[in-house]
Amino acid sequence: MPIITNLDVILAKRKMSLTELSERINITMANLSVLKSGKAKAVRFTTLEAICEALECQPSDILEYISEK
Repeated sequence: MPIITNLDVILAKRKMSLTELSERINITMANLSVLKSGKAKAVRFTTLEAICEALECQPSDILEYISEK
């Protein structure tokens, strides 16, 4: 899939665990793990907004498009 997630990179930069993020934004660890692993098929804007607010980042910091050419 040409869209990859950099959630693990941003979490490391912010020195925050997935557990802490889950607690801050009230989203299950399972759902965040799916997003972090790149296996998510979709992301709600409300989820993306909550992640960006908690991590003080932009959506483009988390999601990246890589051309398959």
